[in-house]
Amino acid sequence: MQIRFKPSVTVAAVIAKDFDGVQKFLLVEEETRDGLKLNNPAGHLDPGETLIQACARETLEETAFHFAPTEVVGVYMSRFQRANADAPTGEEDITYLRFAFCGELGEYVLGQALDKGIVRTVWLTADEIRASVDGHRSPLLVRCMEDYLAGRRFPISLVTTDISVFAV
Repeated sequence: MQIRFKPSVTVAAVIAKDFDGVQKFLLVEEETRDGLKLNNPAGHLDPGETLIQACARETLEETAFHFAPTEVVGVYMSRFQRANADAPTGEEDITYLRFAFCGELGEYVLGQALDKGIVRTVWLTADEIRASVDGHRSPLLVRCMEDYLAGRRFPISLVTTDISVFAV
């Protein structure tokens, strides 16, 4: 019997802001099984939500900032393997399908608890992000940033959600 391939669908927010003429990107530092890692505000698509809603929700949960995605930066796939004693081969093979968005950073919600595992948010320059590759959770962190810096933007209308997604 052939097993159907089902990559994990994720969303990521590429958020840049100017600080006195220096562009910085909002990242999260999070606890992982491999220690502290940096990542875009990102996470999994939940049932019954659009990709845009998922990106706004994940950004709020991980940074305490409201975020309104306005453009698509790109769609990316990555794959990695890690040890997993419960897997038949002793390794877990994971493929992620990431939808990255840029948009408008909204208000900070004072007192908002961050998602479990998120240690803090941090604003870093592109050079600081490039210099910290060993501390990244995903190789897509740099790729999404570089695409953003190169001006890659696609209309948000590229992403369509059929009404059936919301059916009970």
